[in-house]
Formats: sequence, C-alpha cells, structure tokens
Amino acid sequence: MTVDLTGQGAVVTGAGRGIGAALARAFAEAGARVVVNDLDAEAAHRVAGECGGTALPGDAASAAGLAALVDGARAAVGEIDLWCANAGVAPVGGADAPAAAWASAWEVNVMAHVRAAELLLPRWLERGSGRFLATVSAAGLLTMLGSAPYAVSKHGALAFAEWLSATYRHRGITVHALCPQGVRTDMLASTGAVGEALLAPTALDPEDVAAEVMDALGHGRFLILPHPEVAEYYRARATEPDRWIGGMNRLQRGLEGSEVL
Repeated sequence: MTVDLTGQGAVVTGAGRGIGAALARAFAEAGARVVVNDLDAEAAHRVAGECGGTALPGDAASAAGLAALVDGARAAVGEIDLWCANAGVAPVGGADAPAAAWASAWEVNVMAHVRAAELLLPRWLERGSGRFLATVSAAGLLTMLGSAPYAVSKHGALAFAEWLSATYRHRGITVHALCPQGVRTDMLASTGAVGEALLAPTALDPEDVAAEVMDALGHGRFLILPHPEVAEYYRARATEPDRWIGGMNRLQRGLEGSEVL
C-alpha cells in the first residue's frame, strides 16, 4: 500500500545521495512538494532537479541550521507535513574514538531529530497532524561492531522516535523508524572492511529501501525493516540477551582473526 502524498510538504535531510535521495524521489512521485536538504549544495540541487523539488542546502543538525531549514521549507512549500530526519554520520572506533567523533554522532544522529521535533511539534499539535520519519539503522535495534559512536547514537535515535510516538500518537502525530542493515551508499563504503564483511553481502539498493518506506507510510507502521531478518535478531536480543551477545562476540572474534579490524 503506497501512501498518497499529493500536495503535502515533505523535507528530507541528507538527501543529496543514497537513501535520502531515493526517498525524495519517491515522495515526489507520490505527489509531495519536496524540499531536498544536504550539506553538499551541488548534490542537493541535482536531486531537487530530478524530482522537481526545492533545494535548501545547509546544516540540518545545528539549532541555527535547522531553524533556517524549517523557515525556508515553509516559505517554499507551505506547511511541512512530513519531516524525514535522514542525515547521519558513521564514525568508526570504540571507547577510544576521538571526542569529536562522539560529539558529531550525537549531534547529527540524535540531536538533529530532537531539534527538528521541537520546531515542528507546536504547529503539528495545533492542527492535529504531522509525520516524522527517522532514519535510524538496524544498529539502533542491535549494534554495530567497529563503531561505538554509531551504535550508541542510533540507539538514542530509536529511543527518541519511540518516545515521540508514545507521547503524541493520540494527538495525530505519526512516527516511523527506518532501520535497514546494509544499503549500497557512500556511508556503507565509509565503514571500510568491517562494513564490507558484515553488511555488504545482504546490502539493498536505496530504491528498495524507499519502496519499503512508502508501503510502511501507507500502513502507518512505526518500525520499518527493509531487511526482515532484523526482526528475528531483535527478538533474540530481547529474549536471549546472553546468547545474542555471545553470537556478536563470535563475529567480533572472527573479524579480529581475519585481520579485518
């Protein structure tokens, strides 16, 4: 069931390529008036041209950048009906990762969602409708070996999406958490050998993820799992945590043994 977005205003952050670009095109095909945001201005304008949208490049994580984006989007398309918090970063490293990597992951992967909701909720609650789509990642449900900042911040993104839905669902706010595993994007490439070993074998194209999102929007599903096997992993994590962690540790040992790490 594909959702009809005719005439609705949709903003997609991090939409210059990958999942964000695929979502922008899918929303436009469904009738939305799309705002394409990305730090890469050239990429934002290219995707906007492809889907007949409006390019508003800039920082979608900082308070000032988000305020400018929301104001600009309202000027361009009128009311914002759908906000897709898609921009993300995936720094590698563990507990010893640089403080800047932890700060960047927290700001982009979590606080960008919080700040966007702060700006959007007053109008949405006043009119009784609004849709918030957070690109979280399966790492938010599970973990990501080789990247503690990514795993931790994506757990935070999922927790905030759950809180939004639990708090405002009865007031017309619909929230979705998109949690794919590997997707053939620049971010997957940036994860290096670990991502190649763990995620690449089952990676999907961004267009496949966008199609799953459109179906989930039509059905109002909170959790969007383009890789259905993630549901089984999540169930195992919840019901047999020691066994699940043991399995992840075996993967870790295998990576170390193969000199991937």
